[in-house]
Amino acid sequence: MNSTAPACQRKCPGAFTLIELLVTICIIAVLVSIAIPATNRVVHSARASQCMGHLRGIGNALQMYLTDNNNVMPTLVVARENKDEEEAAIDNTLSEYVQDRDAFRCPADNKHFYEKTGTSYVWNNLLNGQHTASLSMMGIIKDGSRIPVISDKENFHKYREVEVNILYADGHVAREIQFVVDE
Repeated sequence: MNSTAPACQRKCPGAFTLIELLVTICIIAVLVSIAIPATNRVVHSARASQCMGHLRGIGNALQMYLTDNNNVMPTLVVARENKDEEEAAIDNTLSEYVQDRDAFRCPADNKHFYEKTGTSYVWNNLLNGQHTASLSMMGIIKDGSRIPVISDKENFHKYREVEVNILYADGHVAREIQFVVDE
């Protein structure tokens, strides 16, 4: 009589044990938990870079506006409460100089300022009506590389702590620490 072991009792050398399977699942879970925050940082960084690109485009639009207006800065409100207001603001003053209205939207604008007010950015109203040859802030004449013109309305880029993107009078854009002036 041939005695053969039932199939369920045979050892299959190519199969995984339950322990091996659980260890593999744990390793995958650890790798995913490491990868997700890194991916989020990359996404946030990309949005901040896109926002900087939009500010550069707005800076180019401002340069065209200045060329058409004898190098005199526009007189604008810092920001409107809603886009239906008729006050002169960044978006409605410079819109003819940009190809796409989305230039006024920061991709990281999670407060939906663009939808409410028409722009994700604010204007430095201390520059209103000034000639570009003699820009000053609070009576102090400064180099254009140190005069902020337009910035994010708020710190949309939380992963960067308290930094906002700022367009300066000389046309460069930088990420700087946000300062708030109480009214």
